[in-house]
Amino acid sequence: MKKYFTSLLLLFILSTSLSSFSQSEKEYKVVCVGYYNLENLFDTILNPELLFAEEFTPEGSSHWTSERYHEKLDHMSYVISKIATDVTPDGVALLGVSEIENRGVLEDLVKEDAIKDRNYQIVHYDTPDRRGIDVALLYNPKYFKVTNWKAHPLTFPDNPDYKTRSQLVVTGLLDGEEVSIIVNHWPSRRGGEKKSRPKRNAAGDLSRHIVDSLLAINKDAKIMLMGDLNDDPVNPSVLEHLRAKGKESQLTDGDMFNPMWKLYKEGIGSLAYRDKWNLFDQIIISQGLLGNDSTYKFYKARVFNKPFLKQKEGRYKGYPWRTFAGGVYIGGYSDHFPVYIMLIKEAE
Repeated sequence: MKKYFTSLLLLFILSTSLSSFSQSEKEYKVVCVGYYNLENLFDTILNPELLFAEEFTPEGSSHWTSERYHEKLDHMSYVISKIATDVTPDGVALLGVSEIENRGVLEDLVKEDAIKDRNYQIVHYDTPDRRGIDVALLYNPKYFKVTNWKAHPLTFPDNPDYKTRSQLVVTGLLDGEEVSIIVNHWPSRRGGEKKSRPKRNAAGDLSRHIVDSLLAINKDAKIMLMGDLNDDPVNPSVLEHLRAKGKESQLTDGDMFNPMWKLYKEGIGSLAYRDKWNLFDQIIISQGLLGNDSTYKFYKARVFNKPFLKQKEGRYKGYPWRTFAGGVYIGGYSDHFPVYIMLIKEAE
C-alpha cells in the first residue's frame, strides 16, 4: 500500500485530544480534508441565464476585469497551497469548494503555480442556483480515487421557483478505504435568519436522507459532510435535522459527530458579521470515522485563520479579508476562512 505521509505521533503533542497517545512510538499516516468558500469565483464572461449576470463582467457593477479575476485565482491558490502544510507537506488531499461559477474557473484555479504540482482533479456539477454558484470537490489523485458521484437537488414543492445549490456526493477510495464526501452550500440567511430557517432545515433533511442511504448500505460507512451551512453547529438544521452532535458521549445509532461544535463553543469562527463570529463552515463526520488505529479516523479539526487572511486595520480588523467590501474591490481573499480536519491511522 502506498505511503502518503508518516510522522511520529510526537508531531501531535501540541494537541490534548489524543494526549494518551503522545508517549507512543507508533507511526501514523496523516491525511487532511478541507472545505473553502471561495467567495464569488466568477470568470469575466457574461452568462445571461444567471441572476446578477452582468455583475461579474468588466462593464458590470463589480468591474470584474481579467486582471482582478487572475488576482483572485492567485489568492485562492495561495491559500489552498498553505492549508494543513504544517501537518503534511501535501496539504489538503480533498477540498470541497463553493461559490464557484463553473468548471472552467476550477480548471484555471488548479493550474495556478502555487498548487499545480498537486495535480488536483475536479468533480463538479452545474447546479440550478440562479446566482450561478456551484459546489465542487478537488482531490489529489495521489491520495484519492473517485468511484462514483451524484448530485442531489434541493427542491421546495411549495416554492418551485426557488433555485439553490444541489448537494454533491462523491464516493471513492482514500488510501484504499472507501469514503463518501457530501459537499454543501445551504440556503443563505437573506431576509433574516428566522424567515429563511425552513430552507436550511430542508437542506439538513436532504443531507440526513443522503447519510441514511449511505449507512443503509454500510452501517460503518466513513462519511464526511462539509460545506457552508449558513448555520452554526447549534442551530436546528444541523443539530436536529442533520442530527450532528458535538459530544461523542451523546451519539446514538446513525448520529453524525460534529467536531466543529467544540471550536464554536470556544468562540472560534470562520466568518464574522456585526461583531459576531459564526462557524458556518463545517466538516461533520459519521461514526465510522471514530474507529480504531487500523483505519483512518478523525483526529482534530481546525479553522485555517492565519494572519495573512485577516483584515489588517479599520472597523473590520481581524475579520476575514474579503475580495469586496461594501461593493468596493479591496483585493483580499474570501469572506470565509477555510476549515479542515486531520485523519490518522497507524502506519503499516
